[in-house]
Amino acid sequence: MSRFLDPRLNNLMPYTPGEQPQAGKFIKLNTNESPYPPSPMVIEALKGKAQTLRLYPDPECRELRGAIAGSYGLDINQVICGNGSDELLAFIFQALCPKGAAFADITYGFYKVWAQLYGLNTKVIPLRNDFTICLDDYRALDETLFFANPNAPTGIALGPRDIAALAQERPDRLIVVDEAYVDFGAESCMQFVDELENLLVVHTFSKSRNLAGGRVAFAAGNRELIADLNRIRFSFNPYNISRLSQIAGAAAAADRQYLTQCSSKIIAARERTAGEIRALGFEMTDSRANFLFVRHPGLKGAEIYSKLRERGVLVRYFGGERIEDYVRISVGSDYEMDALIDALRAICREKFK
Repeated sequence: MSRFLDPRLNNLMPYTPGEQPQAGKFIKLNTNESPYPPSPMVIEALKGKAQTLRLYPDPECRELRGAIAGSYGLDINQVICGNGSDELLAFIFQALCPKGAAFADITYGFYKVWAQLYGLNTKVIPLRNDFTICLDDYRALDETLFFANPNAPTGIALGPRDIAALAQERPDRLIVVDEAYVDFGAESCMQFVDELENLLVVHTFSKSRNLAGGRVAFAAGNRELIADLNRIRFSFNPYNISRLSQIAGAAAAADRQYLTQCSSKIIAARERTAGEIRALGFEMTDSRANFLFVRHPGLKGAEIYSKLRERGVLVRYFGGERIEDYVRISVGSDYEMDALIDALRAICREKFK
């Protein structure tokens, strides 16, 4: 590191994104991208729009926010848009954690990075042995609470009414629900946004809306919370979402039917794949996301990862305490899942012959 780096950041451990191979042909099941293209409405909306790139995008994101608000029955001032959900979550960690942040020990890895980056008092709450979250562990905490729901990388979901009840107990404590994977079989907390002033719900368009490359996301909450976040956004980058991404996002938000179709296909592929690899002796959590979190009692997690990679299939291996024997497998197309199953069968035959 250079001598110019602020010493408080000397020990900052940055987030490690999933591998994005630039060479070689892989079946890519490591970063929870959608196997399906964007909505046909997105493709149509983008036609002929390249010439508009000479102009700055709308800093208010009015068309995009309006489409999102209309889709969920919200007022437009209850919605803020971000360059991916990571940007919005970073703003929340920066500005809305006056007493610190609390989150699970096994959850989205960026939470710990943001807490360290902004020098926050942090409470890390262990999951139960079965990887579920015990909300009783959070009841007495004063910190802003963060729940990835469904959780990552386990895919296990909390009930939204349980989260809402927790929010009602302490109206002066903020709860942030990161619902990146909610469209794959979980129930959303969006239904409580009007009712609870201390609830923020964050969504991304990278998963169920098939726009990971577009970097579009939103947070929904009461108007004062959204105004606070916009104050931070305009102090950082008012042009945070490109013109093309705003157009694509608005079209994707309007096409609920396509979202449901793609999500249903992914759910079906997830359940089929789970059944096939259980038959090979794999164990897994009860995922309600577009991935499976799996282990095999006769194979190390690193071994599963490396042997799949040798066969041209990329999955995510995290290592680390408590989950070193697990890999996370994104749900792809039927063809991709068939290739995964065939590769796992070959690995098991080789290992247990």
